[in-house]
Amino acid sequence: MPKTTKVKKKVSKPKAVAKAPIKISKTYVPKDTEKYMCEKHKVFFRMRLTEWKKDLVKANNEALYFGSMDDNSISADVVDQASSYTDKNVEMKAINRQIKLISEIDKALARIREDTYGYCLDTAEPIGLKRLIARPVAKYTIAAQEKHEKMEKVHADD
Repeated sequence: MPKTTKVKKKVSKPKAVAKAPIKISKTYVPKDTEKYMCEKHKVFFRMRLTEWKKDLVKANNEALYFGSMDDNSISADVVDQASSYTDKNVEMKAINRQIKLISEIDKALARIREDTYGYCLDTAEPIGLKRLIARPVAKYTIAAQEKHEKMEKVHADD
């Protein structure tokens, strides 16, 4: 008798279909009629935040580069030196503010990835499209933001 061999049939599992990335036009603006924080909204804010970050990094790099170029111009005049020092101080404060803003942008991008973007960190309520369009790094609803600012003022007075 001939030997029979069993052939195991390979059962293929259905593959998870990856969602095609959503594309939006450059003129797209989120609408209140759409579901809040739908994929279109997330793509819009991700693009806006990424572009803003890129612009800030470019501006900072240029400011640092061009600011370092006139370090060699040390004047004998005390008034000119003081003026130059003041200008540099103001410029560095602006750069520091922009660095903090870049950090806030990175946090907002992380919230988009975590699906928490657009919702208040205190109340979990929707922040609102108008507020996010005006301030894409907003973390709180207007009411919660006002509460935070009052608390900061109270503690600053201590």
